[in-house]
Order: sequence, then structure tokens, then C-alpha cells
Amino acid sequence: NNAAYAYDDDLLATEPERWDEQIGIALRSVYLCSRAVLPGMQRAGRGVVVSMSSVNAGQFLGNEAYSAAKAGVESLTRSIAVRHGGDGIGAVALGIGTVLTPGAWDARIERDPDIVARLTRWYPAGRLGRPEDVAALAHFVASDEASWITGTTIMVDGGLTAGNRLLADDVLG
Repeated sequence: NNAAYAYDDDLLATEPERWDEQIGIALRSVYLCSRAVLPGMQRAGRGVVVSMSSVNAGQFLGNEAYSAAKAGVESLTRSIAVRHGGDGIGAVALGIGTVLTPGAWDARIERDPDIVARLTRWYPAGRLGRPEDVAALAHFVASDEASWITGTTIMVDGGLTAGNRLLADDVLG
């Protein structure tokens, strides 16, 4: 399950139709896809529903509707794991940080050439994510080797949610 779109509107500036669109893309899509694949997984007696969440699900980083939807993805992941674990089905969400997906950042970088450098300083790993960082974890959690990992969100975020070094430096002087 990997679909999302985010506007950067403040909650008070977000019209209900725009809110519904974002929730529909980022959360309803996970419901629909999961609903479509679960019967086949039940018949097979195995499977893993892997859903892309976001660091936004657990902290304010802007994008209120997107963030709420991704928090919903994590809740739905837990629900699937609990309800369908007895069917041999697991569910895992991946909490994704900023990933430089080809094409997705082009317009933003063109408008603001310094955006990547500004974002990178927040990541303890010293870089932004690459699609293959996420793909490697998705491949693992869908494998037999990860069959006991279920009902959780695994962060793949370059350390962003581990803490804030810039804030710590300011606090500690």
C-alpha cells in the first residue's frame, strides 16, 4: 500500500473537499487495497500487508490531513495484524522519512534549490532517503524471515524520529 498526496494547507485553510481528497488518497486507498488482497491471503493461509506510513504520523511536520491519514494507516495496520493474524496474515507499516523519489521532488527543487540541503541537516544519517532504502525494508518485512514481525510500524527515516540534534544542541548550549 503506497499512495499519498499532501497539500501544505493549514487546517483552518483546508476546505472539506481537499481534506477528503487527501484522506482518500492516503488512507482509503490502504483500506481498499487491503480489502482486495485479504481474501486471497486468507485462502493461501499466509501473506503480509505492507503499508507506507510516514514520520508525519507521530509528530507535527505540517500537512495535517496527510499526517492524520498516515496515523490512520498505522492504526489500520495494527487492526489487520490482530484480526487476521490467526489466518497467517501479517501487517507492517513503514514509517518513511524524506525520500528523494525521482520525479517527485523535481518541481520543488527547481523552485527552491536549497531544499535538499536544508532538509538533510535534520537527519542524523546525514542524507535523505533513497527509494531503495524503503524497498529493502519492504522486501524484508514481506519475507518469511520476518514472519514474526506484525502489527507494528518500523521507521525507515535516517534517524529523524530518534531525536533532534539541532534542538539538543540549543538546549545543552
